[in-house]
Formats: sequence, C-alpha cells, structure tokens
Amino acid sequence: MAVVSAGGFAAGAQRLGVAKSAVSRRIREMEDRLGVRLFDRTTRRIQLTETGRGFHERAVELLAGLDEAEEAASSASGELKGRIRVSAPVSFSTHCLAPAIGPFLDRHPAVSLSIDTDDRMVDLIRENFDIAIRIARLPDSSLVARRLVTIRHVCVASPALLERLGTPQNPEDLSRFPGVTYSNVDETRYWEFANGVVSTVTSRIDFANGDAVREAAIAGLGVAVLPTFIAHDAVKRGELSIVLTQHMRSPIAMHALHPSGRNQTARARAFIDFLVDAFGGEPVWDRDLFKG
Repeated sequence: MAVVSAGGFAAGAQRLGVAKSAVSRRIREMEDRLGVRLFDRTTRRIQLTETGRGFHERAVELLAGLDEAEEAASSASGELKGRIRVSAPVSFSTHCLAPAIGPFLDRHPAVSLSIDTDDRMVDLIRENFDIAIRIARLPDSSLVARRLVTIRHVCVASPALLERLGTPQNPEDLSRFPGVTYSNVDETRYWEFANGVVSTVTSRIDFANGDAVREAAIAGLGVAVLPTFIAHDAVKRGELSIVLTQHMRSPIAMHALHPSGRNQTARARAFIDFLVDAFGGEPVWDRDLFKG
C-alpha cells in the first residue's frame, strides 16, 4: 500500500522509514509466495497489474477494518486516537487551513494530522487518504462530499499594468492584456466569465500554484483570475486591483470528500465536522473585500 500510494519503491520506502532494497525484497517475496506479479516494472515507472490492483483494493479494505477495530477498542476511553491523512490544495492549506487547525489538535491530543499539500486530484482509496479538500465541480463518484465554504474568484491586475493598458470594462477588453494562468485548470475554464463568456487572453506564463500566479500578477506580468483567499491580502495592500467585478462567474463550493460507508473513521468525521464549523458562513477573507 505504501508503494502504491507514494507512487514508487523509493518513495514508499521513505514513507515507511526503511531502505528501498527492503521494500523491493518484501514485494518480491510476496509475489513469489502468491505466484503472481503484483507490479509491472520498467526503468521509468511501476504500475499495478490487474491482479495487483485487486489485491491492493482488498488490502485497503482489510486495513481499514483493522483501523476501525483499533479505534473501537480505544473508544472505551472516550478519546479519539490515530492519524488522519488529508489531501488539500497548497494555497488553501497555507492561507486558511494551517492557521485554523490548532483548536482541533487541542481538543483531540491523541490525534495527529498528515496534510499532503498538492493541487492535484488524488485517488482517496488508492492513495489511502481519509479526506480530500477540493475546489471544483465534483464528478459523480462513490465519495461523500461535505460542503465547507463558498469560494469566489476575482480578476486582478497590478496598478502599474492597468495604468499602462487601461482598466478593462468587459471580458472582451482582456484581449489586449497579457495573462498569467493556473495550469491545473483548463485555460478555457480559467478565463470564463459570467454567462459563459470566455475571454481571449494571450498567456505566456503559467504556474501550477496559485500563490505563484499572484506574485507574477503583482510583478505586472499579466492579468490573472484568483480565488479571493489568495488575492485578498495583496488587494488590501494595494498590490493588486480587482477588475470586472460585475462580470465574474458564479462562486463555487469547496468540499471535504471522504469514502462512503464504513471506510470513514470517527476521527476523520470529527475533523470534517470541525472544518464545517471553522469555515462555515461568510469567509473571513471576503468580509471586507467587497464593501460597497
């Protein structure tokens, strides 16, 4: 499971705190004992065989059951225990999540959090995460979603760029602006405004991280579209100006996703409940950004 969730023998060994050779030997011994190959190995990557995929799925179920058994045994004390593995976007973790989780850890001293800050869409089951925090329109799946908070986006540019090129009055005006894009979102979706209007922007630079997009926009490299929790401080400091406010697309919800049914632990449920309470209502980063 460590090899699968980490994406390789070396990364799996690092996660387990053992040598790569020990992990390779264990996998080889397991394959010899079972009489099947669990992984296809090439010089570039490894991936599960069909048999390995089925074996991994059963292993996830069995270890989840063991985790539940341990949790049930320890619940006699009335105290939540164990580790919660969370996948969360980088910028949201930095600006919002990390400053907020102290009270949860104080309330549950026997619980630990392992937060993987990565903007990619993880596979909760295959990669053994308890919770994934996502800002996206959610596809149909076997996962259960709890709404956490409303995420608004704003189109921003540096005052120097606006002084040089003028202030756009509608999305079509952005065609004369350079752009800075976020590479984890399709560019058509990134430049979409209200009523399905898609602006034509020439983007010569993109980043896979929202904070980097913000910093490039501050430096005057182009106009950008950012969630308000990333743009807020720069706007308040006057480093960025919001444009096209009346043309922005509808807000989108942030959700906490978790596997359905018995695969969810009590500590994971408690953490999601905490997040709902912590981020419910009007986001603190929006309260004074749109006055008037």
